[in-house]
Amino acid sequence: VQLQASGGGLVQAGGSLRLSCVVSGGDILHNVISWYRQAPGKQRELVAESRSRGPSKYGDSVKGRHTISRDNSKNTVYLQMNSLEPEDTAVYFCKREGRNRFLPDYWGQGTQVTVSS
Repeated sequence: VQLQASGGGLVQAGGSLRLSCVVSGGDILHNVISWYRQAPGKQRELVAESRSRGPSKYGDSVKGRHTISRDNSKNTVYLQMNSLEPEDTAVYFCKREGRNRFLPDYWGQGTQVTVSS
């Protein structure tokens, strides 16, 4: 299984970006797909989580600004990021969780998001 994250870039504060995470070598239909981010000198933190059933989950710092969505037919999960702030600057990673505790998680390589003030 491989995950390819894309869509990062440089944007001014208040702007928007849409990240994409394409999963190959497996599907996402029954998997939790998440976006995490890691800023320099900080721990990796959850940004948003999409489940096959039930509501999505968001980190407190992005609630109301970012939206996670998925297209199971394309094996793709998106993260629409609006009202970006300099504090959103980080490398963003997507993760496909194993369907149970015996199966591995898979991570993408990360995409850099830089928000200028």
